[in-house]
Amino acid sequence: MKKKTLLAALMLTMCAALFGCAGGSKDGSSSKENNSIVVGIQNDLDSLDPHLAETAGTREVMYNVFEGLVKPDKDGNLVSALASDYKISEDGTVYTFTLRENVKFHNGAMVTAEDVKYSIERNAGMLDQPLLVSAFDKIKSINILDDSTIEVVLSEADTEFIGYMTVAIIPKDYTGQASAPVGTGPFRFVSYTPQQSVKMEKFTDYWQKEVPTLDKVEFRIVQNTDSVILDMKAGSIDVYPYLTDSQAAELAGTFNIEAGNSNLAQALYLNNSHEILGNKLVRQALCYAIDRDEIMSIVAGGKGTKLGSALYSGFGRYYKDLSGKYTCDVEKAKALLAEAGYADGFSFTIKIPSNYQFHVSTGEVIVEQLKKIGVTASIELIDWTTWLEDVYTNRKFEATIIGIDAKLAPSDMMLRYQSDFSKNFCNYNNNEYDETLALAMGTTDENEKAQYYHKLQELLAEDAAAVYIMDPPTLVAVNKKLTGFTFYPIFVQDMSTLRFQ
Repeated sequence: MKKKTLLAALMLTMCAALFGCAGGSKDGSSSKENNSIVVGIQNDLDSLDPHLAETAGTREVMYNVFEGLVKPDKDGNLVSALASDYKISEDGTVYTFTLRENVKFHNGAMVTAEDVKYSIERNAGMLDQPLLVSAFDKIKSINILDDSTIEVVLSEADTEFIGYMTVAIIPKDYTGQASAPVGTGPFRFVSYTPQQSVKMEKFTDYWQKEVPTLDKVEFRIVQNTDSVILDMKAGSIDVYPYLTDSQAAELAGTFNIEAGNSNLAQALYLNNSHEILGNKLVRQALCYAIDRDEIMSIVAGGKGTKLGSALYSGFGRYYKDLSGKYTCDVEKAKALLAEAGYADGFSFTIKIPSNYQFHVSTGEVIVEQLKKIGVTASIELIDWTTWLEDVYTNRKFEATIIGIDAKLAPSDMMLRYQSDFSKNFCNYNNNEYDETLALAMGTTDENEKAQYYHKLQELLAEDAAAVYIMDPPTLVAVNKKLTGFTFYPIFVQDMSTLRFQ
């Protein structure tokens, strides 16, 4: 769930001081002298253990500490990371990886085939613990062919499986991941103070010798969005992602404003098992009542990409543009409500994480729009931890606004709507959808796969599983003395590309 943002802001916060220093003078010179920066993020981390982390906000930070066998580049291609090469059998059931030589963990130990096997097995639920990555349920065996070659054999074809091999490789015999995580990334973990900050420093033995150039990075957790602008103008934060449009305009003269896609599906997510919202006609009425153009104009300055279903354009050929499925039509929305038995409207509550101003602002616009069809929506602001427990885990909600992210495999997003999937927090249930998803994940024909995913998006749109809004813009304020900020097709903040000019 992404990026989230993309933001939609998505799950982040801000940070202000560097390790040992107060974060720099107003012009940022102190940060430059120490070759260190502060990055603001919006929410606390849910786990330092990369295999147990659930939220996009955690993954975007720990991306700098951990690596998988492959990783995405800025164009959305999966490129070699800890694997120098890989190949996939024609039938899509055997993945063979050649491990990169002389790669070290942050504790100085060399990465071995045993570490890779352990990391995959841990996520596949093969080590007396639950399955952590749903796609790994297909793993039949993991074989060490030699010291530098690993073979993963699947019980059935899955050409998307490579998209899940970004899973972090960690030391087999190390037991301290939950408090002092050890990975292979460009930065090594230094410290974590709950609700305050995560500090990292350059890993001098990183296998890719030219990066990183920064010596230290602090991710500072600043959940009070009202204080962001003041902190940045005071010089205590060097980078802050997911600005609102008005914040970006205010900072434009002081910071460089970088713009990109969030690669998130922001929506008014509805509990499909709710007494009223479980009625498809009601959900369709809400879709017709929403004016996405107005929302994007008010909240995002007209930027972003309208969505009509669960996938966003970052998924390439698997994405189908359904943004025209529901155009704003108040009278049609009223007629659908009347047909559903709610001619006089109804009331419901939208729970929104208070640390995501973008989502809060979106909710405020939606509340006003729904009044036009006689529906009363009230916003309940909750903290991030409560949202994770009440909404995402226990499904105790009527509606929520958030941005959902995914790995570079369309199944990672679409599984969230499978009837019996543990992360189907919207309680969507459609047998045709489940059957089509199985076909999409099972075929090795890319044209067939794309058509199946298009059908899945059409089903979600027709059923109005959620009121899909947009892939939000990502507006990032960057200290003018820094260069190299890079956007990726997933929800991450890559500090290895940043450097002082």
